Amino acid sequence: MTQFRPAGVGIRTRIFQIIFESDTRAAKGFDIALIVTILASVLVVVLDSVNEYHARFGDVFYALEWGFTLIFTLELALRLFCLNRPLRYLWSFYGIIDLISILPTWLALVIPGGQSILVVRLLRVLRIFRILRLMQFVGEGQLLIDALKRSFHQIILFLFSIFTLVTIFASVMYLIEPAEAGFTSIPMSIYWAIVSLTTVGYGDIVPVTPLGQGITVMLMLIGYSIIAVPTGVFSAEVIRSIRQERYSNEACPGCGYDRHEHKARYCLRCGTWLNEERPDPRQVRKG
Repeated sequence: MTQFRPAGVGIRTRIFQIIFESDTRAAKGFDIALIVTILASVLVVVLDSVNEYHARFGDVFYALEWGFTLIFTLELALRLFCLNRPLRYLWSFYGIIDLISILPTWLALVIPGGQSILVVRLLRVLRIFRILRLMQFVGEGQLLIDALKRSFHQIILFLFSIFTLVTIFASVMYLIEPAEAGFTSIPMSIYWAIVSLTTVGYGDIVPVTPLGQGITVMLMLIGYSIIAVPTGVFSAEVIRSIRQERYSNEACPGCGYDRHEHKARYCLRCGTWLNEERPDPRQVRKG
């Protein structure tokens, strides 16, 4: 949130300090209250999806949902009011999540009663995305997002390779397995290949020929061997982000060691004073 600035002095700056900062008692109280409200609103959405609870407490859930929506709407209005560039926040990740958290309830007012129940359920389920707003209260949330951005191309390449592998195996199984076993088309075979590659194995589509069973074993072993690839790529980027945040790239002028924390004053390996722009306090005291 450091890229956002208050719109001006006075009440706007005070609101900005409470909403976007967390180093005062009022700001911490606001963050805690907002976290509790988000969790409570998500709990209402989850409970409202249970038919028994919806039949008994539907009116209560409806009233609570509108209460949460009004609170989140007021909060978003205050965020936009106190910023010097409100549209920039509105198009940011958290701004979009803020909109998603309130739009379904407001849209439900204009949806005609004859609309499909699927649309109404979709609007109700979209409210669950309020849980994503909790990411802004986690210090490591931005670190994970940065790691995902840096590993995006590697993950896309991995998924493309998996899709190619799945398509090849699915096509082979479609050729050698009878339709009675469930391999009625290549898309159905792709579904089977994905289930087998991830080692889930639903059992609704099962090969019956010895060759098909052998290919299945091979596919499942491949799944075990590659399951760690995306995890390793993402973990490496997370570690890299942690190192960049914690450690400095400046090398020690004495021994060249470059793995010091940002606040380090002396070299961890040889004890040399690291800040070359200022004199070593030890030499000053000796002088």
